Amino acid sequence: MASRQKRFELTYFRTKSTVLAAILALPLASHAQTTSSAPPVSSQTLQETQQNQTKKSKVILQRSTDENGQTTDNTTPVLPAKITAEPTAADAERTAPTTTAFDLDVRLRPAESHIAVRALITLRNDSKSPLAHLPLQLSSDLTWENIRLNGRQIPFTVATLNSDADHTGQLHEAAITLPAPLAPGASLQIDVTYSGAISQSTKRLQAIGTPDEIASHSDWDRISPSFTGLRGFGNVLWYPASSVPVILGDGARLFDEIGTHKLRLTGAHFRLALTVEAPSDQAPNIALINGNPTPLTTSSSTDTTLPAIETARVGDSADSTLGFEAPSIFLANRLSHQITNATLWTRPESERNIPTWSNAAGDVTPFLQSWLGQRPRSQLTILELPEDGDIPFETGSMLATPVRAAPADVLEGVMAHALTHAWVMSPRAWLSEGVAHFMGTLWIEKTQGRERALQTLDSARSALAIAEPESPGESDGQPLTACISPVYYRTKAAYVFWMLRDIVSDPTLSAALRAYDPAKDTDSGYFQKLLEQAGQRKQLGWFFQDWVYKDMGLPDLSIEGVFPSAASVPGSFLVAVNVANNGYAAVEAPVQIITGLTTVTQRVLIPGRNKAVQRILIQGDPTEVRLNDGTIPEIQATIHSKTLDAAPAIKP
Repeated sequence: MASRQKRFELTYFRTKSTVLAAILALPLASHAQTTSSAPPVSSQTLQETQQNQTKKSKVILQRSTDENGQTTDNTTPVLPAKITAEPTAADAERTAPTTTAFDLDVRLRPAESHIAVRALITLRNDSKSPLAHLPLQLSSDLTWENIRLNGRQIPFTVATLNSDADHTGQLHEAAITLPAPLAPGASLQIDVTYSGAISQSTKRLQAIGTPDEIASHSDWDRISPSFTGLRGFGNVLWYPASSVPVILGDGARLFDEIGTHKLRLTGAHFRLALTVEAPSDQAPNIALINGNPTPLTTSSSTDTTLPAIETARVGDSADSTLGFEAPSIFLANRLSHQITNATLWTRPESERNIPTWSNAAGDVTPFLQSWLGQRPRSQLTILELPEDGDIPFETGSMLATPVRAAPADVLEGVMAHALTHAWVMSPRAWLSEGVAHFMGTLWIEKTQGRERALQTLDSARSALAIAEPESPGESDGQPLTACISPVYYRTKAAYVFWMLRDIVSDPTLSAALRAYDPAKDTDSGYFQKLLEQAGQRKQLGWFFQDWVYKDMGLPDLSIEGVFPSAASVPGSFLVAVNVANNGYAAVEAPVQIITGLTTVTQRVLIPGRNKAVQRILIQGDPTEVRLNDGTIPEIQATIHSKTLDAAPAIKP
């Protein structure tokens, strides 16, 4: 148990932590056919709620209260699910469906931690075989109520599946037998309803021996009057999904499954209509859907005989497209503070910390403007989590974090990373997270020096080297355009931007980042074209082919020989440096010659599994040769050095 716990803590916290976690080190169209045990909802309040929906919204969930106080709808009885002792779906069936559209009507009663949802889900069969059975999963906190296809109820069985994709450690899997097999590439839309109470749970972490305090600060998802946070697959599966069961402690399988889930949802159409029923003194004043602030309108009941429903707050996400993200819902009652390019939503006890957070945002903004442009594409939203020790979470241009007292340099690092997401909003993880991680290390370079920035990069290189295949023939690895692991879309992507910076220059890379438009990023080569069209118009196909479009592993550089000879220029030497790359990824590496008088650096292109010679003219006796300066991630080392014996005397 001890070794398993240790393995979990290493995997879990390395994966979930970014520079944001540094602060923690401080002291639809038809009616639902359902009967539910949800608390009473008045028909009058529902009518008022519907009138507040935007014109784009489709009300797909209607519930009312009968004379016995039970929540019902006005349609035909539900076909009950059959409960089975063991799951019946096969993993091949679980990996077949891809969700291409969500249309959700979500009703929350925070006082009871209750959620009720009706969802229209469009699914495509991405396997090569017809799909006769469709498995869909929800958190074990939730109960499947009804499933319809083409307006008709269809039978399904429900089984409990052990999986740490949910904080309870279990999922409720509905196995649907389709009337006719779904052909490869074909799609269908199903209509489902479900409900339940979602409270904070640390079951999955306790099962592997995680200390209670760490577990509670990691799995903080819940529905409650003061705070609702539902982070989606990997934390709380509050929407239907299909996945292979995975557990913590089994290497990186859970985190790979989380990444696979996000990648498969990229490009899916999404719309959510939200209703929150709460007393006026407990009503939320901030709502975020998929990290985007969602305006809430208020409808108050005038029926004095129904005091339980004082306020219904209604919001609508409108139509959107998912990026590399798990759908999420956040609600809270917080105090609002405007700071530079961001809004802070904090608890009253954190008010004294606002000035230092505001100063940090103001300090890093000119730096980000110099690289990314004068105006961000959106405002950053910072939502304070319930407890000071809670682990931060980010999605899009939202950061959920404790708003704690912290030194200026720590908060500036947090802001450099988080505010970048407000400037560069990309559906591609390697661009969204990679640029944010890159800008964070550039801020370290600016404030603490280049050596400290490269040390920060190198601290994660060993994990990348372990993850990378030893050769392309061993496995496909994870091309950045389709990567699922943070070590790729954060660490490797940040290295890619450091290398591009040296290849094309700071002004050219900055121009490409300024020109980046997520709406135009419809093919994987878009960013390469932006770079090639800026600056000196270098052809970068060789670099993107090995580092972005394919995963060729990491280079393995070495200095094979250094041959200085007297040059015709008095007091100078011509130094020939033989270098080799035993890896498979091509690189343009810096070669540096050092003398007592000066240092000269030139760059040499070294193809994968190949060698090259660089000749450098330098004044004075060469004493040292260096290959790579820490900006290129390698299998073992990132700086190679060779000390030279006394050079041959220069003939007079």
